[in-house]
Amino acid sequence: MTTHKNPVTLIGLGPMGQAMVREFLAAGHPTTVWNRTPGRADALVAAGAVRAETPAEAVAASELVILSLTDYQAMYDILGRAEEALTGRVVANLSSDSPQRTREAAEWLAERGAQLLAGGVMVPAPMVGEEGAYVFYSGPRAVFEAHESTLAVIGRPDYRGEDPALAQLYYQALLAVFLTVLAGELQGTALVGSAGVTAKEFAPYMRETIDLAAQFVDETAQHVDDRSYPGDLSTATMMGATADHIVAASTAAGLDTVLPEAVKSLYDRAIAAGHGKDNWTSLYEVVARRVG
Repeated sequence: MTTHKNPVTLIGLGPMGQAMVREFLAAGHPTTVWNRTPGRADALVAAGAVRAETPAEAVAASELVILSLTDYQAMYDILGRAEEALTGRVVANLSSDSPQRTREAAEWLAERGAQLLAGGVMVPAPMVGEEGAYVFYSGPRAVFEAHESTLAVIGRPDYRGEDPALAQLYYQALLAVFLTVLAGELQGTALVGSAGVTAKEFAPYMRETIDLAAQFVDETAQHVDDRSYPGDLSTATMMGATADHIVAASTAAGLDTVLPEAVKSLYDRAIAAGHGKDNWTSLYEVVARRVG
């Protein structure tokens, strides 16, 4: 049957790359794949994907080339072998790296006649293409809009602006929140675990606490945007005392204290900077000390 869906090339077939290929195939997009370990493409080829023998062949197959790699260095390692095929291509790099590396990649591709859409997939591989899945993008707006409907197959495209680093910044910023929460979950679980409490028994309380923390998001944003931290309720001194107690409890339980010590350090420095009577959100002045 003839298809009118735009072809797509996907390079990098880890769990995320494979999930994206399956979504494109299910949506009817002719999909070319390449991976450094060729065997990873076998099941996808059986499902209808086309295996490219070289990176150049993969790039030449589609105007839209999606990368799902470890970092941006992997892009250079692979596309450096396909430079002549890059002219006229849009490279949607959904790999993780620093904002500066992302800007450098945009320049590198432009020198070879290609354009970069930087991206960050905000769900794990099993959720790709599902309701609630979304992907940050940044780069030339016209390029994004030309491929938006195709990119929507793997998740809601959320365009953040022309600066290619913006998608990476949003991605890293949200992962900073996510990874810290996950580490906090383990710290808390280990703390009650030192008294014989099982993780399963503790889990409902942890879930309620995470939900409670989410309720402070809008208020925190207002404090930070106003750079005003009213201390009528919880102050940095009060919360700092709690942070100190968590360190003491973790030490007494024989646990690793790197995470609670880091949190305590933020409060200590905020108090030392004169924010003791301000709201705990005044820690932003410590975290963002180099901003502006």
